[in-house]
Amino acid sequence: MPHTTEWKICLYLFEEDRTTKARLELDTGTARLTGHGTARCNPEDSDVPEIGDELAVSRAMENMARQLKLTANSDMRAAGAGPHPQGDLRPYRGWLDTDAS
Repeated sequence: MPHTTEWKICLYLFEEDRTTKARLELDTGTARLTGHGTARCNPEDSDVPEIGDELAVSRAMENMARQLKLTANSDMRAAGAGPHPQGDLRPYRGWLDTDAS
């Protein structure tokens, strides 16, 4: 059966004192999720705002992806199925924010 839907995403970036924060808001029509990401510029490095934006947004997307995986696993359990056996909910390695859990 064909299925078409539209999800709305808003992305907000804030920069202050060499720290960039990203907030990613997702509205699926039935759920709202918010992803967060932070990037800090090393005091010894040149301040390149684009790099902070890229890192903060990628971390917000990783945070959002984790939330979506958790939501999907919960929905699968509610539908009578277990979580995907290969569903790894750990964050991706590399360039991890120190605030990531």
